[in-house]
Amino acid sequence: MPPALTPNVVERGLIYDATQQPAHRRVAFFTSVYRQPSSGVWLSAFQVGTAKHAVDSTVQICRSVDNGRTWTSLKLELATRIASVPGSLSAIALSETTPGRLLMFATWFDRSEPDRPLFDAVTQGILPSKLLLAESADGGATWSAWRILPTPELAGCSGTGPIVSWPDGALAFPFESFKQFDDPRPGHHAAWVMISRDGGRSFAAPQLVARDPLHQIYYWDQRLGPTRKPGEFVSLFWTHDLAQQRDRCVHLGRARLIGGELQSDPIRATTIPGQIAAPLCLADGRWLAFVVDRGAPCTLTLWQSHDEGLTWPESNRLVIYVHDERAVLTPGGERIDFNQYWEEMGKWSFGHPALGLIDEDQVLCAFYAGTPQCLSIHWARVRI
Repeated sequence: MPPALTPNVVERGLIYDATQQPAHRRVAFFTSVYRQPSSGVWLSAFQVGTAKHAVDSTVQICRSVDNGRTWTSLKLELATRIASVPGSLSAIALSETTPGRLLMFATWFDRSEPDRPLFDAVTQGILPSKLLLAESADGGATWSAWRILPTPELAGCSGTGPIVSWPDGALAFPFESFKQFDDPRPGHHAAWVMISRDGGRSFAAPQLVARDPLHQIYYWDQRLGPTRKPGEFVSLFWTHDLAQQRDRCVHLGRARLIGGELQSDPIRATTIPGQIAAPLCLADGRWLAFVVDRGAPCTLTLWQSHDEGLTWPESNRLVIYVHDERAVLTPGGERIDFNQYWEEMGKWSFGHPALGLIDEDQVLCAFYAGTPQCLSIHWARVRI
C-alpha cells in the first residue's frame, strides 16, 4: 500500500517499478532527476542490477513528458567494457548543454575479478574506477562511445550527483576520491569538481571542494546546486567522523568560479541530521535540502532555510517518506566500526534523494526504496 498523501505531498508514484522487472534489473538505486531546459522533459537516470553494486550493474534512463506523473523506460545499449576490461556502471548524472544535446556522466568499476567486493575491508580501498562521459543528440535514445575524464594522481574516484550548469555555458561535474582496492596506505578522502567552459568538450584539472587536512572527517556524497549568483554553487555533504566513529549532521559549503578558479567558503555544520542531502536554491531566496536519515524512524525529509543555509528550522521540515527497513543490519549505538559501516551501506534499502523544480510552488522529490532484493525508484510531487 503506497504512503498516504498529505497537504504538501500532493502526488506519489513510481519512476521505475522493480517488481515488474527481470531478476538482473530488480535492484535500482543511485537516483537522479533532471529536467531538460529546452523541452521541459524530465529524465531520471539510475543504476540497475541484480543487487547493489553488482558486477552486472548498468544504466537505466526513464523519461516523463507530463511533469513527472508518468514515466517510460528507454532501451539502452551502453558498453560496460573499457579497453576490453569488464566493468559495471554507477553514479549517473545528466546535463543538456544545448537544445537536444545531452551529456551522461557515469562511474565505471573494474570487474575483471568478479568475486571482489566494491570495498576491501583489509585495505579500506575501493575497486579501480574511471569517470566516463557520453553524448546523445536524440534525447537519450542513443549514445556515443564513452570517453574517459582524466583524474591525474587521484584514485578511488566516483561521481557524486547532479551536474551544475550556468547560463554562460560553464558546467561543473562533482566527484570524490579516496584510495584504490590494493593500496595499503591510509585513505585520504576529498570532494572535487571538474569545470568545463565549452559544453563538456574539455575539462580543466580537478579543483578541491572539501577535504579535512587531518583526514579525520569525511565529506562524502557531495550534492551541488547553483545559487542565484552567476558561477556560484552550494554543496551539501554526508559528514562522517572517523575518529568518533559516527555521522555528524549534514555539512554545507559554498563556492564560486572567479576567473576559472574555485573560491570556497569554509565548510560548516548545519543542524540537519542525516546522510546524503540534495540542495535546491529557489528564486525567492529559499534553500531546500532533501535529506535521507537512517536513524529511527527512517525518513526522507525536505528541509527549508530562509537565510541561505544559516538556519534550518524544525518547523519548516516536511517528512516526505517513512521507511520500514527490512535489511538485516548490525545492532549498534552511536559508534560503529568503519569497515562495518561500509558493509551496512550495501544493505540499506532506501535513500539517494534527488530534487528538481517543477514550478515556483512545487518540487519533484525522487529516491529509491523497497526491500533488499527489490528496489524501485519513487517520486513525490511536493507543494512548497
